[in-house]
Amino acid sequence: MLKLLFPEPETAAVMQLVATEDHVVVSTLARLETITQLHARVVGGVLTRRAARSLMMRLDTLLQQAPYEVVPAPTEALDIAEAQVRPFPREAHCPTLDRLHLAVMGALGLERLLTNDKAHARAARGLGFSVMFPR
Repeated sequence: MLKLLFPEPETAAVMQLVATEDHVVVSTLARLETITQLHARVVGGVLTRRAARSLMMRLDTLLQQAPYEVVPAPTEALDIAEAQVRPFPREAHCPTLDRLHLAVMGALGLERLLTNDKAHARAARGLGFSVMFPR
């Protein structure tokens, strides 16, 4: 989501990938992570509060448009996340927040992940998800 709010090298590729999709699911966890990243940039002095509020309004407007659908993160995501790591599969290792995103995907029956993070992509593939990179 941050690639859609900040001009970065992959922004055009993300926009192009999203434009080809009929339906893009954004969980409330992904939305929260985006808001948290905006907050971190305010605390770090990279963004003013005013700029962050403006970006938050832009995010809200964007998520109300097609092809986006914001869906609640299922309550069973924590149990699914734990089950994903219980057998300790090497190829499915990733940090906790990324693990929760993958658990939400599993709970929602989603099959593809758009990420720019290699470890997240490796873990997703290790769990049987397909991965799209904006590069």
